Amino acid sequence: MVFSSTIFLLYFFPLFLLGYFLTADRYRNYVLLAASLVFYAWGAPEFVFILVGSTIITFYLIRKMYRIPDPNTKKWLLVASIVLNVGILAYFKYANFFVDNFNSVLLSLGFSGVEWTNVALPIGISFYTFQCLSYCIDVYRGVSPPLRKPTDFLLYISMFPQLIAGPIVRFNTISEQITKRESRGSDTILGFYRFAIGLAKKVLIANVMGKHADIIMSMNLAEISTNEAWIGLFAYAFQIYFDFAGYSDMAIGIGRMLGFRFPENFNNPYISRSITEFWRRWHMTLSAWMKDYLYIPLGGNRVGRYRLFFNLWIVFLISGLWHGASWNFVIWGAYHGLFLVLDRLFLKKLLEKSGKIFAIPFTFLVAVLGWVFFRLDTFEQAMTYFGRLFAFEFEPLYILQKLDLLIIMMVSFFFSFITVTRLGRRLESLVFYKDYTTGRYILVGVIIILLFIMSVGATTASGFNPFIYFRF
Repeated sequence: MVFSSTIFLLYFFPLFLLGYFLTADRYRNYVLLAASLVFYAWGAPEFVFILVGSTIITFYLIRKMYRIPDPNTKKWLLVASIVLNVGILAYFKYANFFVDNFNSVLLSLGFSGVEWTNVALPIGISFYTFQCLSYCIDVYRGVSPPLRKPTDFLLYISMFPQLIAGPIVRFNTISEQITKRESRGSDTILGFYRFAIGLAKKVLIANVMGKHADIIMSMNLAEISTNEAWIGLFAYAFQIYFDFAGYSDMAIGIGRMLGFRFPENFNNPYISRSITEFWRRWHMTLSAWMKDYLYIPLGGNRVGRYRLFFNLWIVFLISGLWHGASWNFVIWGAYHGLFLVLDRLFLKKLLEKSGKIFAIPFTFLVAVLGWVFFRLDTFEQAMTYFGRLFAFEFEPLYILQKLDLLIIMMVSFFFSFITVTRLGRRLESLVFYKDYTTGRYILVGVIIILLFIMSVGATTASGFNPFIYFRF
């Protein structure tokens, strides 16, 4: 079940809100927990028991760790909780990958491969694993005390607004809100407003872009024209941005309706002037998680120059592998790691001196070319696609034959880059009001209704409704 599906929009979500707000405050966590488990079981009924079981074990391990004064015992209990959660992630997400590669090595040496039954991937396993690790490490470091009830911890891990695709909500940012929060009428309105904006991004922009990207990238890649290749790549670049940013908006909006304050996850990443800035704006909760729980423990910026470069590479190789179990994801992580190192060496200063007219298109192009590895399954496919991008074999007037693609492509460019201008930043501040009057609440209500009707209509009229980050 995804937020942009008919079953969620017209049945699950309205029924949940009705039950949630009719329930007394002290019981609302139980309603939210039950709804979250139903939400997860809808798409992965066989894995909900693994989610619940591993979460309960983690809860008691960390509670015991918190109560024991001996530092060595604390450390071993932390290690046990990390091994449990990383082990589950490694098995379900990477076992097939490692066995396939091991078999390839055996076959190349003339031996028979190992027999193996492919392991199914639980939905959202990367996200809830990182949140479990956040809880374990924050309690160990003394940043936050542990939760008192296992149901509260299970709620933190399984909360359906952010369970399957983030934002990655670190425990120390939300611990107090789990046990004590307030949801006002204004929060409900503003939360649904944010949800409607995210839904429109997903359904009205990302789905249209994704449909055309899939058409082009499912063709014989060796035979597509250069302009088809570029159009397919730009379509995918806007699909993944509006798909993931839209889903984050929806998650943040639902959380706001329930009294939670989830962290922002995107901040106009395509207007970045370097890849370093891009990663401050793209999937910000992942970048912050990697920084605080991996990069800084490795030494961060406090080490020598070459060790710093090594740390950056390690972090982004792991980031690539976190996104998916294939060599193309590892290459994608190494690709971004390379540009981060180049930024440290000379590139960032060079781009700053060149001005935004050059720096923004250059950074956007670097990010877009990286999506080739992210989208295609094999290295050979990626190399073929790069070959067509720079083959300079054009099909005249191709884009003019796809009027809906042309219109939504222009809309995508507009909303991706409008905040480069002062007028665009003012427009953004008007869309996300800070101070509300009665008149503005009425305007927000009108926008909610229009966007929601248009989005639901598009959802019911089209059978194409993928969600990219389900695979992560």
